Amino acid sequence: MPDDLDLYLKAAWQTLQMVSVSALVSALLGLILALLLVSTGPGDLYPRPWFNRLLGWVVNIFRSVPFIILLVVLLPFTRLVVGTTIGVWAAVVPLSVAGIPFFARIAEVSLREVDKGLIEAVQAMGGRRRDVLWQVLLPEALPGIVSGLTITLVSMIGSSAMAGAVGAGGLGDVAIRYGYQRFDTQVMVSVLAGLVLLVSLVQTAGDQLARRLNKRR
Repeated sequence: MPDDLDLYLKAAWQTLQMVSVSALVSALLGLILALLLVSTGPGDLYPRPWFNRLLGWVVNIFRSVPFIILLVVLLPFTRLVVGTTIGVWAAVVPLSVAGIPFFARIAEVSLREVDKGLIEAVQAMGGRRRDVLWQVLLPEALPGIVSGLTITLVSMIGSSAMAGAVGAGGLGDVAIRYGYQRFDTQVMVSVLAGLVLLVSLVQTAGDQLARRLNKRR
């Protein structure tokens, strides 16, 4: 049983690394996907129905695959991208691939909830389509997008613990190696407490930021 605090701190740092990098990739690419989804449908700013259907189909496929299966299926791709299938950076690849479509759908919902009348008013005043995207849709949907990113982060924390089962490191790895395999309940409880604390901090920070953004609208 590990009795050194350094083990837990190192594992927590590894979890923060894989989650933060994956969240950044998911936020950037997921938001791009969301903008494409809301702007290429029939009657949208850049109507491309065939492209919209294809993109939605691809997003739905990746969303429907359980993370543990995606983790295994992506092993060759992970090795191609980062040169290894174990460790923190190896976990970033499947976490990002799972997080991008997940966040894209949440951001899409927020973008579609923007008042259509506001969009039409901007267009009536001569606003270009890109102006509608960057000056209307994104600012108005920002609180919802931040809330969606918070949900994505919380989901990634849980997935990162699962990734620990295949040698990704982090708190999940400590729970599996030192807790589950050695039947050490104290380690399991300690890791669980750390994950609960991390999720609570992320959720609280995300909620506060979303409320502040909502008040500024």
